[in-house]
Amino acid sequence: MDRMIYVAMSGAQQTMRALQTTTNNLANVNTTGFRADLNYFQSQPLEGEAATTRTFVETGDAGYDFSHGGLVQTARDLDVAINGDGFFSVLSPNGGEAYTRAGDLHVDASGFLVNGKGQQMMGNGGPIALPPFEKIEIGGDGTLSIRPAGSSAEALVVIDRLRLVKPDLDLLVKGEEGLFTQGEQAAPVDASVQVVSGAVESANVNAIEALVQMVSLSRQFETQVKMMRSADENAEYAQQLLSDS
Repeated sequence: MDRMIYVAMSGAQQTMRALQTTTNNLANVNTTGFRADLNYFQSQPLEGEAATTRTFVETGDAGYDFSHGGLVQTARDLDVAINGDGFFSVLSPNGGEAYTRAGDLHVDASGFLVNGKGQQMMGNGGPIALPPFEKIEIGGDGTLSIRPAGSSAEALVVIDRLRLVKPDLDLLVKGEEGLFTQGEQAAPVDASVQVVSGAVESANVNAIEALVQMVSLSRQFETQVKMMRSADENAEYAQQLLSDS
């Protein structure tokens, strides 16, 4: 009887973890450039000094879904999206370099170019700072050109260039803030990465599929809880029979 309880208990625990992952993906369906988390179930024998007679369920981390999201046209000069593979480089919270697909940019109060989450965009020499300007253009290679305040309409000045990289996807790890890192070694600039201005990339989460998966996982969890209750009831009946005999 304990085998049934053990399998159902471990299954319910890991189903809840998978449900949390799916819920997080669905909650970020409108987050610019978001990449969905993936996981999978596998059976794992419980090994010890005695014979292996128990098997529990384990949720494995299958990495991340790096498929491209759709491009949403915004017509904003500061909105930019990666065209194909690649990432923007941003300043990570610990002062290092991290990667994102979020290109919903604006200039903060200190003059730094940041994305929607306030993460500073990296350029050729570090975080990009912009002087006062009347117009800005972002080229296909990430080049930032501005018309300084008070200048003529033809006076465009190249300020910096977005640091565009194409890291090894197998080495990327996502942090709690949603940024990807590649360990201590920063990815080099990749000239093949191109951007589209006046647009942002949507999350690559399919809301309908995520909802269906949530319903499926919820039903699995309910079934596993019922199995634990049944095992407990069977144990009580068995104890009564032994007491009466």
